[in-house]
Amino acid sequence: MTSDQPRLTPDRVRALVEAHFERIGALDPLTSERDQNFRLTTAGGERFVVKIANAAEPAEVTNFQTEALLHVARRAPGLPVPRVVPARDGRVEIPLGSGSILRLLTWLDGTPLHAVPATPALRRAVGVTAARLTRALEGFAHPAQDHELIWDIRNAAKLRPLLPSVADPGLHALCAAALDRFDADIAPALPDLPWQVVHADFNPHNLLTDPGATGIAGILDFGDMVRTPRICDLAVAASYQADPADPLGTLSAVIAGWHSVLPLLPGEKALILDLVAMRMVTTAVLSNWRAARQPENAAYFLRNLPSSRAGFEALSALDPDTARARLSAALAKDLP
Repeated sequence: MTSDQPRLTPDRVRALVEAHFERIGALDPLTSERDQNFRLTTAGGERFVVKIANAAEPAEVTNFQTEALLHVARRAPGLPVPRVVPARDGRVEIPLGSGSILRLLTWLDGTPLHAVPATPALRRAVGVTAARLTRALEGFAHPAQDHELIWDIRNAAKLRPLLPSVADPGLHALCAAALDRFDADIAPALPDLPWQVVHADFNPHNLLTDPGATGIAGILDFGDMVRTPRICDLAVAASYQADPADPLGTLSAVIAGWHSVLPLLPGEKALILDLVAMRMVTTAVLSNWRAARQPENAAYFLRNLPSSRAGFEALSALDPDTARARLSAALAKDLP
């Protein structure tokens, strides 16, 4: 998180892709939090994603992501995830002298979720798709699965040293109160929940919608995968879908979608709204902190902050017991 992204020139990347993957075409840069990515378009119209991993990221963590994609392709071939493209010698990861790792993935078509109007059907589709992917990842194990990532909700307590980066007094106070509750009540309950490897970043910039904007047509960016309580994956997905005008209703649509595929256990149901709030806190703190560190990328780091903040403030205004009771009643009507 504190390391700059790789900065290979397009000419260098083009030469590497041609040498290892025998693909030639135009390169267009893509945004990324930690890596350097390009869209490759060949003369024949094929499109790929060229990924150059941050040299500070351990090679086994990059391999963790690669192996997960291969696992999902075998376990649930109908899920719309990128496919790993092998190099001419069969390797799926090419180590570079800089310490980075080069990979090539297939391109997925679709309109980003953040660019289409939110609807109850789309919110439910987000929950359904997240649960389908989580189910596909059941049983997947890797030596790097327990690597530490600050975005992982279970690590929320480690956000405290970064809290001063949230300059707005009102938002700062809400984040501090949520962190207090996390330490006292949420963190102690997490070990008793089901744990597994999850995607952990179902934000609207990582999801593509189909032509009618009625379903999810693509799942991008497996770079935040971790082994954590599986319900944290739902919390991430739901956190970006909260409408301040109706936070509980819009969150319930996502949660019900998940519940129709992976029914929530009692412990998961009791914590889901708190975990949604903690993801919103994580977004607020890390977005402000990263924007201050890299002002040239501030627009990218802050892109999800306005919606997360509005949803967080609206969710925080609800009575917790009443909200949990209403959510439970809503889910009781939507059992698979």
